[in-house]
Amino acid sequence: MALTQDELLAEFEGMTLIQLSEFVKAFEEKFDVTAAAAAVVAAPAAGGAAGGAAEVEEKDEFDVILTGAGDKKIQVIKVVRELTSLGLKEAKDLVDGAPKPVLEKVAKDAADKAKEALEGAGASVDVK
Repeated sequence: MALTQDELLAEFEGMTLIQLSEFVKAFEEKFDVTAAAAAVVAAPAAGGAAGGAAEVEEKDEFDVILTGAGDKKIQVIKVVRELTSLGLKEAKDLVDGAPKPVLEKVAKDAADKAKEALEGAGASVDVK
């Protein structure tokens, strides 16, 4: 009696990750194949430049990344403390460890304001 696709999925759902991993290895050995999930995932990403450009335009969350403190390190630390809820030591460690994200997943206007403030203090900043 052959199992249906739904029955197989129900069986897989009940397996632990280790059991599923062992099953995949056994399947690959038995049928002399390799799982090509990476190729399936990569194919849509290579869809074309137009599709990639549309995704960038629709982005609504940005990361503000401090790439360098510049000459006015103390001023940069003060701005980092204003932008975040970090204490003095944490803000100093962040500035010393550049490049590091200062803000993550913020709106475009908040990212632009943070970039202006940090650059005004002498830091170099990237918004991604």
